[in-house]
Amino acid sequence: MKRLMNQQPTRLMKVFLGMLPFIIIISIYLMASNARLQENARDKLLPSVNSMANAVDKLALQENKRTGEYTFWQDTASSMTRLAMGVGIAALIGLTFGIINGAIPLVKTTFSPVITTISLIPPLALLPILFIVFGLGELSKVVLIAIGITPFIIRDLQEKVIELPSEQKIKAQTLGASTWQVIIRVIIPQILPRLITAVRLSLGAAWLFLIAAEAIASTDGLGYRIFLVRRYMSMDIIIPYVMWITFLAFLTDYLLRKISERAFPWFHTAR
Repeated sequence: MKRLMNQQPTRLMKVFLGMLPFIIIISIYLMASNARLQENARDKLLPSVNSMANAVDKLALQENKRTGEYTFWQDTASSMTRLAMGVGIAALIGLTFGIINGAIPLVKTTFSPVITTISLIPPLALLPILFIVFGLGELSKVVLIAIGITPFIIRDLQEKVIELPSEQKIKAQTLGASTWQVIIRVIIPQILPRLITAVRLSLGAAWLFLIAAEAIASTDGLGYRIFLVRRYMSMDIIIPYVMWITFLAFLTDYLLRKISERAFPWFHTAR
């Protein structure tokens, strides 16, 4: 008899086991919602599926009479634009400094202390400063996301560069490669898939900073909408928005993983 730790699930079982926790959570919610609504039909804490569907229909499929826009999709576009810009800037800066810090000891000695210090500062504590310096527009939100996740990406890539086999660097230098040729031809190709992994791991934090910034100072966005309707206890809007944010985060992570698998199959095969 196989030990439990040695048993591998079949493909069908993987799907079932993966869906099981979601089925349980949804079932518990439906039962609790039904129980509360039977006691009080106007209860807002656990709205029915029909109530949430009507709220989403109004926001996503009906034009806002004041602005002429579809509120749900406008919020999504605004938030995703801010997230993409913030994460993109963080990835570019993280890749640059991560590689240089890991490849050149003198640079590492110079910049590592300040990067470590910045990484220990709670990014949300900087939010008032960013609003004062950059204003309440888009720039402050993008900068918050970038500041929040860039140090993590730098430190992660720096360690990955240091962990690369030293034999590769030595052989390249033996063949006459300069420092920058080693970086471009040996280090960067091996670090790019690790950059995608670092970005995937930082997406949760990026969403947190985005929602916080939108909640405090914004006129649109997913975070703005959630905090706008909370004063009315509009859980029929809040819950679908939270579910939508979760789906977007999952989809972004999935797409990044597929891009990495397509672009760097050797990396995933080795793992």
